[in-house]
Amino acid sequence: MRNNRGKSVFLAGLIRKAMTYSHLGGLVHTQAQKYGNKTAIMYQRPDGEWLHLSWNELSVKIMKTAQALAEMGFIPGENVGIYSQNMEKYLISDFAVYANKGVMVPMYATSSPMQVSYIINDAQIGLLFVGEQFQYNNAYKVQQESQYLQKLIVFDKNVVLKPEDKTSVYFDDFITTGDNSESQALVNARLKQMDNNDLATIIYTSGTTGEPKGVMLKHANFLEVFRIHDIRLTNLSDKDLSMCFLPLTHIFEKAWSYYCLYKGIVVAINKEPGEIRKTIRQIRPTLMSNVPRFWEKVYDGVKEKMDNASGMMKWLFTDAVKTGYRHNLEYVNKGKKAPVGNRLKFFFYRHTVFYLVKRVVGIDRGNFFPVAGAPLSDTINEFMQSIDVHLIYGYGLSETTATVSCFPAKGFRIGTVGQVMPDVNVKIGENNEILVKGATVTDGYYHKPEATKAAFTEDGYFRTGDAGSLTENNEIILTDRIKDLYKTSNGKYIAPQMIETRIAEDKYIDQVAVIGNERKFVSALIIPNYEALSIYAKEQGIPFDSMQELVKNPEINAFIFGRIELLQAQFTSYEKIKRFAMLPEPFSMEKGELTNTLKLRRKIILERYADIIEGLYV
Repeated sequence: MRNNRGKSVFLAGLIRKAMTYSHLGGLVHTQAQKYGNKTAIMYQRPDGEWLHLSWNELSVKIMKTAQALAEMGFIPGENVGIYSQNMEKYLISDFAVYANKGVMVPMYATSSPMQVSYIINDAQIGLLFVGEQFQYNNAYKVQQESQYLQKLIVFDKNVVLKPEDKTSVYFDDFITTGDNSESQALVNARLKQMDNNDLATIIYTSGTTGEPKGVMLKHANFLEVFRIHDIRLTNLSDKDLSMCFLPLTHIFEKAWSYYCLYKGIVVAINKEPGEIRKTIRQIRPTLMSNVPRFWEKVYDGVKEKMDNASGMMKWLFTDAVKTGYRHNLEYVNKGKKAPVGNRLKFFFYRHTVFYLVKRVVGIDRGNFFPVAGAPLSDTINEFMQSIDVHLIYGYGLSETTATVSCFPAKGFRIGTVGQVMPDVNVKIGENNEILVKGATVTDGYYHKPEATKAAFTEDGYFRTGDAGSLTENNEIILTDRIKDLYKTSNGKYIAPQMIETRIAEDKYIDQVAVIGNERKFVSALIIPNYEALSIYAKEQGIPFDSMQELVKNPEINAFIFGRIELLQAQFTSYEKIKRFAMLPEPFSMEKGELTNTLKLRRKIILERYADIIEGLYV
């Protein structure tokens, strides 16, 4: 029988010795002493019921998993892989590995066998946690061909193991194997040896411009993130509830969820990305990190409802947005007190129009919502701020442990990606490249000394690969990825992401890939919103039998071009899309056109649609 009293005494001693910002291996155990039976994590059963895991329960599960790892001969410093969608077991495994001074190497749940194989072999991973059947099947295939991968631990007990598989084990069975005093003593000894300079995780880049590289992040990097966010984000507390929606593989969600746990905030785990609209209405979180695409969908949905509303409702909503814009952006954000009339109207709209909109989405209890990972349209940002949805827009990379800059609660400037974080140094280098230095920045790439050397300037600044500028208030204005910048045959530089972000604001357009490098003019491949376009065609009496037929229809193309023209009215002539082609199928990860973070793989798109692109320049 386990000596629980010995465990409690050890953990209490650990807590007494702990500093404010200490090794992730002890984080949950520290919080368990403070919060006890209060909820730490929420997650769903297959039938949809939400279950609550207390801090004490989470601490025990982490220790059991850590002891099982110790029992199987886990060595401190060893790399462990995790290939799964978001689950409570994902976080349990993370912290169990950290408790053993191990290194967690995450992989996207949607990764192909080839992508998994690359990471397994590059990081020399012998043990891999896997989520469901899809991940198990791919991982088992990789295992048969890998000289490193020895064992799979399967989260979902409903996964059907291969009959010939003699090494895989279900997670629930695995965690019982270390239930003895010897493994407990070994984990406790390792917890005493925790060092903030221990390597915590290796996060592989998406490989948009070359082979993926493993970004090495230490516990100290995450602890510095906690510290600087404590300075910048002063309006959150352990009364908040955060929805974990983005993949925990992504540095944005990983760092944010860890920070929430450090703050004692309940983390509700959304497992299936496609179910977010449903789960967000169930949970009604006060916090949720997300990417601009989510808010684009919210904006499109609200605008569509208003466009189809009666004249009175349309007027009321328009007035509400104007009132909110004036109150939140022209007064409150600038530290000014709004006029009495504006305050009264805003109070009315806040509790009627804005509340109803937010209630439908599931964000009516919202405190604020961090947003990063891609360009966010100024139009959408202003709209959300106006209807009292406070977006904290920011910028960061895996190499900087996420946040380099973000909006403050007040005094932010639309058009920027926020103020540089406290104690993070940013300067602008050659080609307007954003350079970053500070305690959140990686030491380099795993087993890639040349790539590491190339990533830093002589004075120790990390080369982000992003172009931008700094305002007088130390805010970053992000232009584009330097490698993505196009130079037309006329010698004009264009930023495709800026154009794509603007065009994608239209409700009839879902995805845009701008073409222009060494071309006479800018063109684009357009992925329409097939549902919206189909409805429009039927309303206009335009017959079609397939999407292939619809996207080639001259009337439809003229309609879309007219909308593009309106959206790009403020562009210079050389930035404007002159021609485009609509595609009958979206860009996808399965076809290799998008990364796991939904960024365009421009090289692949250019190659795959070369004939169509050439046709635009005939």
